[in-house]
Amino acid sequence: MKSMFKQTALAAMIVLSTPALASLAYVSNEKDNTLSIINTESREVVETISVGQRPRGILLSMDHTKLYICASDDDTVQVLDLATRKIVDTLPSGEDPEQFALHPNNKHLYISNEDDAIVTVVDVGTKEVLAQIDVGIEPEGMAVSPDGKWAVNTSETTSMLHWINTDTFEIEKNIVIGQRPRHVEFSKDSKIAWASAEIGGTVHIIDVDNLEQIHEMSFKVPGVNQDRVQPVGIELTSDGKFAFVALGPSNHVAVVDAQTYEVLDYLLVGSRVWQLDLDKDEKHLYTTNGVSGDVSVIDVEDLKVIKSIKVGRYPWGVVIDPSS
Repeated sequence: MKSMFKQTALAAMIVLSTPALASLAYVSNEKDNTLSIINTESREVVETISVGQRPRGILLSMDHTKLYICASDDDTVQVLDLATRKIVDTLPSGEDPEQFALHPNNKHLYISNEDDAIVTVVDVGTKEVLAQIDVGIEPEGMAVSPDGKWAVNTSETTSMLHWINTDTFEIEKNIVIGQRPRHVEFSKDSKIAWASAEIGGTVHIIDVDNLEQIHEMSFKVPGVNQDRVQPVGIELTSDGKFAFVALGPSNHVAVVDAQTYEVLDYLLVGSRVWQLDLDKDEKHLYTTNGVSGDVSVIDVEDLKVIKSIKVGRYPWGVVIDPSS
């Protein structure tokens, strides 16, 4: 009996002393044509992978087995197998794919083609081009609602959000917002969409049920010229409480109350902050800082930058694998 107790106690000690598996963060470096892989526990780069030319948008498959990469200057979408960390396939994409979004069905990839002024829809399994949808000039941002009903594209020069019905692949409404829209982020319940307008210096809140703007936000970073406050990436917490907005060359991230749209704080990060992603428990936010070539790690509870991680040249996209 005593021996059995010792064995049980020892097993419990081993379980308690075993550290939790860290997540992996993937960062696209558009000037180096590489991906940096960051261990989120040690907060260090553990591997660098060569990919296509000028990688920008990156995203995970729904089952977290693949990473899709917009190789913009190769006019293709690459498929990285996460188990082997090898490029295993390419998908047709149209010219200059910038950003993309995957439908919840894990099949239909909506790709923004800046040079062609179209959105290309590709079946990732068959590699069939399902549709090419004419949109405004210089399409950039791309998002699909979590309920799968809408795909939204932003056209920079036209200053519009194009609302695409995912059943028909047709545009049902265009909404004019601020100058040079760059990114769209949906709330988890698909009821609200947040859209950034880089040159306008604004973020626009859209009621999805009515497809109408209900609020417009602006930002004033203390000590920073207003023309440097350029919203780009947006990240929302899953509980609907907070939004984080990357403010480009202002080198700050805005912390926003997602219910009242009040700006709560501005956090100084690296130079030219582009995109953001929360880790799997949403305790830390990772930002890509293009000009300074690093990733800032923000403690979400304390709202403090706790680490700067050097990556490649001009880091652009970041995505954290919650299953790793």
